[in-house]
Order: sequence, then structure tokens, then C-alpha cells
Amino acid sequence: MRLTHKLGKLGSGQAFASAQRHLRRTLLDWRRGMRLDPESLIKAIDAEQFESIRQRYLTNSPNEAWLKYLDLETWMPANLRRVRDLGLDSGPPRRILDIGCGAGYFLFIAKCLGHEGVGLDIDEAPIFEELVRLQGIRRVIWRVQPFVPLVKPGGKFDLITAFMICFNGHKSPGLWGTREWQFFLDDLETQLTPTGRICLGFNREEDGNLYSQELGEFLEDRGATIFSNYVILPAGQARRSLAKRATP
Repeated sequence: MRLTHKLGKLGSGQAFASAQRHLRRTLLDWRRGMRLDPESLIKAIDAEQFESIRQRYLTNSPNEAWLKYLDLETWMPANLRRVRDLGLDSGPPRRILDIGCGAGYFLFIAKCLGHEGVGLDIDEAPIFEELVRLQGIRRVIWRVQPFVPLVKPGGKFDLITAFMICFNGHKSPGLWGTREWQFFLDDLETQLTPTGRICLGFNREEDGNLYSQELGEFLEDRGATIFSNYVILPAGQARRSLAKRATP
């Protein structure tokens, strides 16, 4: 694992404040058409506090799989691509719910661009709590379960995301089928604005596929489109899908 080594060199609180000012200027320029450098986002995170977290967990939990998320030079560009793919680099501010938010980098970038985000996740890796707090991300603790309505963090969302999905019984005998997904997606739609979207990012299962043919047909029936390895579902698809099935 190659963890980022540049963070310890970013300097004092004064350097951090300067980095944030530079980031704000970069963001304003970028929204006029210039490219945003992921390194500017890394510099906007308090380097001293991040390095303290990194060293503590590397020392006390050196073999944990989630330590890979401390590699900002990998995960910040990856999440910036997600932000760009979903068009969050332009248009008005949006409300975002990110299910399985992990370290919070996706919501951090969205926040830098003026969006309002809420993360949803289980509380099994204390490092994630520290990282989301460091980035100023609101997180709600919740475990997604089949046929259980999702917690409602408050208000409607313009975008609900779930990347690298594991809550669906990933690589287990309890892998979700269409009935579980129908309940889950119908429930999510109650938290969407009329023009909102759901973005699903699946992990590959034991057979190498992201989802079964049956699930693919179910998602297609709901009006899903595939974009950059994501399944995108617009609001209102539950009602349209029901109407379609009811048509003789």
C-alpha cells in the first residue's frame, strides 16, 4: 500500500489557511471552465490533523483493509471523477445523500463546490468518523437492511448515491434479488426531489458480474441508464414502472 507522503510537508495553520484561500480561488476559476487539480483538494484538508490520524491508525491497526483510504493521492482523484461524472461541477447547489460514505471524500469535494451533503454509514471503523469530522461532513449512523425503510436525515435530496455497494449482501449467500431492490429503491424515492436521481455503483460478485440478468432487466424496467459504470435512476421511476406493469 502506498500512503500519501506529501501531507506532512504542508506546514502550519497559516499554510493551511493559505491553501484554503487558494482552493477557493481555484474553484471559482474552475467553475468558469478551468480544470480543478486534485492536489488543491488534498491541501484543503488540515495536514497536521490528517497526519496524526494516519500515524495513529497505521501504528495501532496496521493490517486493516480500510487503511487504503488514507491514500489521498488515489482516492481524491477517484472521487473527483465521480463528482464530474455526475455533473456536480456545474449547475445550482444540490442536496446529496451518500449511502456508505466511508471516508467522506466524495461529499467533501461536493461541499467545496457549494453542495450540501449527508453521509450514511455503519460505525465499525472509527477512522471514518475521524476523517468525516476532519472534513466537516455530517454523517448519520445507519445499517441498510433488506425490507427496512432507510432512516430519513431530513428534507428531500437531489441526488442519492451509493458507490462500491456492499450492503446488498455482496459476495454472500444473502445477495439481494429484485424484491429487496424494489423495496429499497421505492423507499429511496420518498426522499428524492421531483427531479432527483439515484446513482448506484455495484461491486463485482463471485461470478464476475455486477448484477444478475434478472436484476439488470428489473433496473431497465425502472428506466435505468448506465453511465461510466454507474446505474442512474431518475425520480418517479417507481410510479412509471408500476404503471407499465399494470398496462394490459
